[in-house]
Amino acid sequence: MKAFLNELNDEQRKAVVETDGPILILAGAGSGKTRALTYKIAYLISKDIDPFNILALTFTNKAAKEMKERVSLLLGSSEARNVWLGTFHSVFAKILRVEGERLGYPHNFTIYDTEDSKKLIKSIVKSLDLDDKIYKASSVLSRISSAKSSLISAYEYNKDAELLDNDNAAKKPRLGEIYSLYAEKCFRASAMDFDDLLLNMNILLKDFPEVLNKYQRIFRYILVDEYQDTNFAQYVIIKKLAANNENITVVGDDAQSIYGFRGANIENILNLKKDYPELKIFKMEQNYRSTQNIVNAANSIILNNKKQFKKEIWTENEKGHPIKIIKASTDNEEGRKIAGYIINLKIENDAVYRDFAILYRTNAQSRALEEGLSKANIPYRIFGSISFYQRKEVKDLIAYFRLVINSNDDEALLRIINYPARGLGKVTTDRIIVEADRYKISMWEIINNLSHYKIEINQGAKNKIEDFVYMIQSFATFLETKNAYELAHLIADKSGILFDLFEDKSPEGVSRYDNITELLSGIKSFTEEDIDIENTESGDSKSLAHYVQNVSLLTDADKDDKSTDVVSLMTIHMAKGLEFPYVFLSGLEENLFPSLMALNTRSELEEERRLFYVAVTRAMKKLYISYAESRYKWGNPEFCEPSRFIDEIDPKHLDLSDIRSRTTYHEKEMEKPKVNWAPDKNKKPIITENILGKNFKKVPKTPSASNTVNSSYDVGMVVEHERFGRGKIISIEGASDNTKAIVLFDKEGQKQLLLKYAKLKIIE
Repeated sequence: MKAFLNELNDEQRKAVVETDGPILILAGAGSGKTRALTYKIAYLISKDIDPFNILALTFTNKAAKEMKERVSLLLGSSEARNVWLGTFHSVFAKILRVEGERLGYPHNFTIYDTEDSKKLIKSIVKSLDLDDKIYKASSVLSRISSAKSSLISAYEYNKDAELLDNDNAAKKPRLGEIYSLYAEKCFRASAMDFDDLLLNMNILLKDFPEVLNKYQRIFRYILVDEYQDTNFAQYVIIKKLAANNENITVVGDDAQSIYGFRGANIENILNLKKDYPELKIFKMEQNYRSTQNIVNAANSIILNNKKQFKKEIWTENEKGHPIKIIKASTDNEEGRKIAGYIINLKIENDAVYRDFAILYRTNAQSRALEEGLSKANIPYRIFGSISFYQRKEVKDLIAYFRLVINSNDDEALLRIINYPARGLGKVTTDRIIVEADRYKISMWEIINNLSHYKIEINQGAKNKIEDFVYMIQSFATFLETKNAYELAHLIADKSGILFDLFEDKSPEGVSRYDNITELLSGIKSFTEEDIDIENTESGDSKSLAHYVQNVSLLTDADKDDKSTDVVSLMTIHMAKGLEFPYVFLSGLEENLFPSLMALNTRSELEEERRLFYVAVTRAMKKLYISYAESRYKWGNPEFCEPSRFIDEIDPKHLDLSDIRSRTTYHEKEMEKPKVNWAPDKNKKPIITENILGKNFKKVPKTPSASNTVNSSYDVGMVVEHERFGRGKIISIEGASDNTKAIVLFDKEGQKQLLLKYAKLKIIE
């Protein structure tokens, strides 16, 4: 037995040494799934499996890098560099660089990020003279992304009557046309977006049997991390690549499948036995992260889901503290209370700020939390906000890099043709765009042959364009002879960007200049890193082209540096895969978490519950769950009820002292809140009792004699709200200033409003 296998527990060891055939490693939260995957790669190599024949797919570059480093340490050699180990997108991009010419793409194609795609869609919407409020770039891109994730090309989309009918029903009948133009312009610019990397990889394997056969022979062993997060396109590609010998190991946890909105399909992992009848299943159920109390609370939560692999997560860690439930009167008080707890915990436990995380369901919740932290002088950072590589000045310089590498990149050209300012205005660029669209060629082909294409621009503008073309061409001559840093510094200098930013002495200008120097420093580090097999097959691994590809393939999880001593604020989706000693889970209120948008079907509610499970299992030592009685929405306070999810935690794992000390609730065993589920009819759940009914019962208040608000309205009245429109009052409760009504609006659905602020107009 290999010595490093002694470092594994029994179940981990069994999963690692079983190498042949289809294998599912069900890895519960904190059970060491990355460890198992890493050791499996090391074990395969130690059995004389050629690392070039191992494909390991992850969802972040960070995870891939850590796994390579760990394998190298285990084996005491550099063989791990030869494993095809990376994200789905980076590995498929590497293959498409080699094989993409079969699909009409050059090896130096550009990879568009979300901002590039949105800009292109906006220009298409404008060119079609469509309303950009109806055809919002973000929603159009989401629709296109969803189609590509389902392996539906623009051509197939426009032939699908059901999809077109759905667009008509959504009053966006020209979505198919936009998709076609978007695909055409991307192809013309020799560019792929992230979804194209999956779509085109599938087309490559489907339409070219010799390519499929080649990579089936190369990838004798396939390992996939976070399999529960795969979408249909990823599922199909993996299945094709593994079809030859079926030596496939997938690692995942159905209880942590939370990316349905991105196209992830939990059925991929739940139905694995149907795909591979000989499937061997190993359950890793020991949690090494959290206390017993947190682990057992999480078990009691996920038990409420029907669609799942049954497993019982356990731990040998200390029992730990019960989960503290924090009640606040408002969202602002919630922020202040969380800040107070952080200060006390930091002092009592000799902790540092990076030990703390505040998680929330939606980004909008961060405002009140930020205010609470700021007033307490607690340093914090919001993760998932604008990343370094999305800053304007950084994107400007990278656009120069992109155009030098791929002159057909229209989005890069449009971004920099007049930056730094060289007197080429919008009228000139619009005329170039029109001419390129007329001939269905790239803008570069137009500006590189101005004498051939008769564009109505003056001689001065022509001279400036010719100077720009000459500059880009001169940079391109160094692509093969200079490394990434040498060429990047040359471009930053000779383009005028460094001088332009250096001249701006405002605080913002200094910051922008610092960001460019930081970017160049990063490129310098890139050129000094050890050579990685990831880049050795398609040119110089230290080239500017490879640097740009690495940057374009960064995921959200790769972009954030968590080394600074600050409290981390992030959405729960962003927190997946992370852990913190102290976690505050805020905003546990009905219609916020679970989200109002996720109450239409059981499957949607179960994904929300899995999201709650993920949030709880991020905590190592202590977990705090907070909710507010009222929260500002659209400038108006709305009454909130505690989330049903709190009620689903076994009460023996809860600390309710904060609630007992501040409210008129008293503990009493009761049945769970009655929820009328009608899954066959897709009805929304209707709560008929207080959601904390299992543990508390509200002591009735004596109605105030001066309750004029309540006397103005009655159940059954038809009313009108200035924002939500016409609706019907279906219930009224409370007294005096706290009187609230539940109104069923014709267009906006059910809303709960404080009558004091609602300003409802009685219609009948």
